[in-house]
Amino acid sequence: MPEIENNISVQIEYQSENPQKKSESDKTKIIVNNLNFYYGEQIALKNISMNILSNQVTALIGPSGCGKSTFLRLLNRMNDLIDNIKIEGELKIDGINIYDRTVNPVNLRKKIGMIFQKSNPFPKTIFENVAYGLRVNGMVTSKTQLEEKVEYSLKQAALWDEVKDRLKESALSLSGGQQQRLCIARALAIEPDIILMDEPASALDPISTAKIEELILELKQNYTIVIVTHNMQQAARVSDWTAFFYIGELIEFNKTRTIFTNPIKKQTEDYVTGRFG
Repeated sequence: MPEIENNISVQIEYQSENPQKKSESDKTKIIVNNLNFYYGEQIALKNISMNILSNQVTALIGPSGCGKSTFLRLLNRMNDLIDNIKIEGELKIDGINIYDRTVNPVNLRKKIGMIFQKSNPFPKTIFENVAYGLRVNGMVTSKTQLEEKVEYSLKQAALWDEVKDRLKESALSLSGGQQQRLCIARALAIEPDIILMDEPASALDPISTAKIEELILELKQNYTIVIVTHNMQQAARVSDWTAFFYIGELIEFNKTRTIFTNPIKKQTEDYVTGRFG
């Protein structure tokens, strides 16, 4: 990513490895080394170290207030917008320390898409929601190219067939699940390398949640995905790796199957089996 510099009661089904993607999946995309994060004098994350692999889904789990969303926002420097913060250690994406002074956070965020818990479409048409980032970033040179990229992004987000005859309608007319997929299409349009998702399905009905989960599994063929979720079954269904956070510390980070069937730490076992949290 050189551009940065310049500018439990239910049966759980686990993701099986795709041998065709093995070589790509073995590549480390994000390296976190001895990371500490402070709000003023209060430490929010303590000594976090992990490697996040390309074309894999990494789930961050843990009780509310444990630091997982704070960690997620460190990956695209959204915490920069908060006063009186301090970060120690290293956080590298494609070998570049993203907290180096030479890194432009605006350019960084162009390469990292963010999907929030509550869908947040712009009060514009469906088409303009996806087109906005393409225009602002100067990624299209003609109306035809713009239309092609909007269509492609909506197809990537598994939404095209549902909205292709409604592109001039307000995005706010869509259902909650459709709005969330529209936000995903909007993020994909500017061609990120990484997609961050903060509880992307927590406000959705089961059918919409299933569509989002299916979409996540499809998107990891082309993107590195980090997802925060409170839903243990969801983490087990969609992720390849799982990180368990508790009170600002990374208790255990391992392959998802190991976390849910044979965790190393008793604390992890207690959490995933519902004994606490």
